[in-house]
Amino acid sequence: MNTEIVADRIYLTPLAVSDADEMVKVLDGEDLYTFTGGSAPTLDELRARYTRQVLGRSADGLQEWHNWIIRVRDDGQAVGYVQATVMDEGRRAEIAWVVGLPWQGRGYASEAAQAMVDRLGSRGVVSVQAHIHPDHAASAAVARRVGLSPTGLFNDGEQLWQHDREKSP
Repeated sequence: MNTEIVADRIYLTPLAVSDADEMVKVLDGEDLYTFTGGSAPTLDELRARYTRQVLGRSADGLQEWHNWIIRVRDDGQAVGYVQATVMDEGRRAEIAWVVGLPWQGRGYASEAAQAMVDRLGSRGVVSVQAHIHPDHAASAAVARRVGLSPTGLFNDGEQLWQHDREKSP
């Protein structure tokens, strides 16, 4: 599943540890962490994170990890990432997206998230979920665009958004 995904204006490349060199700049800026908490990773922290993520699964084997870098088709520049943690024997995925501050507001997150959700669906995932801070209007808009709806359930201050394909008409 971790192969390149091509969309209209962007394409998603499978995560590689070497992406840290470019992504450390994309993920810079304190405002990027307003709703998620934390702070911009250092290059060493990002390389260590990517080293764990490229393994593709949790130590117990119950989760598959799929991570892609969002790149603009015109010039190949990295602008963010999307990720999916697939569980329940491939039937459920927790998804997330981050687009760097200079590239926000251009629809890249929506386009990338939709491309990822389409790929997940083609691989048998029927339930897609995301946890979104209730004040994060931009992420809520992305979630709506990919078919997720708020559930009213909260965990650590974030609301669960969900779409179940098998329940849809």
